Amino acid sequence: MITLTEQAAERVRTLLESQASGEDALRIYTKPGGCTGFTYGLALDNEKPGDLVTVQHGVKLVVDPESLELIDGSEIDYVDDLTGQGFKINNPNATQMCGCGSSFRTATRAGQPGSCN
Repeated sequence: MITLTEQAAERVRTLLESQASGEDALRIYTKPGGCTGFTYGLALDNEKPGDLVTVQHGVKLVVDPESLELIDGSEIDYVDDLTGQGFKINNPNATQMCGCGSSFRTATRAGQPGSCN
């Protein structure tokens, strides 16, 4: 499964508490794109049929099975340092990443390379 650090969970809890649209989970997903094949996505969402669900540090994390195949074992962290702030995904399955760090490929799935934005 995927690990959520305490720092990331704290930030997600803040985001969930500040919105009024009813989402109760952090969704991590992948989609074809970027210059190396796949891009990551994070969104506040609700659990959907077929999702794999885990609760870590009081935060519900949901992922669809197809995305999990590409990111199983990943860690989601939240960093706030001199270079900026934001969520960072450490994916042990990524065998190649684009120069801008927004897309990846794995040994088993190459995806369709595009362009980085």
